[in-house]
Amino acid sequence: MERLSRGIALEDITAVTKISQRYLIALEQESFRLLPGGILSKGIVRSYVGALGLDPQDWTERYLKAYNDSGQMHDDDRSWTAFASNVGKARILQHEVVEVRLRWIGAILLLLVVAAAAYLTVRYYGMRVGWWHTLLPFKQAHSDLHSSLNSARSLATRILSWYGR
Repeated sequence: MERLSRGIALEDITAVTKISQRYLIALEQESFRLLPGGILSKGIVRSYVGALGLDPQDWTERYLKAYNDSGQMHDDDRSWTAFASNVGKARILQHEVVEVRLRWIGAILLLLVVAAAAYLTVRYYGMRVGWWHTLLPFKQAHSDLHSSLNSARSLATRILSWYGR
């Protein structure tokens, strides 16, 4: 009805889409058993309504509903229509999973940034006031290491000077 109301000849659609006229006539007359079936029928519907300038998604859903309601389905086609309707749902679910993961990654990164900022703030003010060295027992170990290195250096200098005589 849409094709006739727009004044488009069936031959014009065949020329544009390269789909056989018998499939287009079968589609218009709702003789779904004459269509190739499965995913190919959906492609035919999309090309046909695209040539008419209609929304392919909307008309493909209408086709699937009419095809299911017609009772002309083969057993193989039932699985194809279920597959076709589930593909969109699976893509949406996959997109949602990725979105949730990105949110968690963002929350963890934000938590790490806040923790690092808190550490640096406490360290800055602690060093400024003078109590930071009490929080870290490593300062004494650092000074011990430094004095040990100085002792080792002075010993090496003595040994080298002794051999140099």
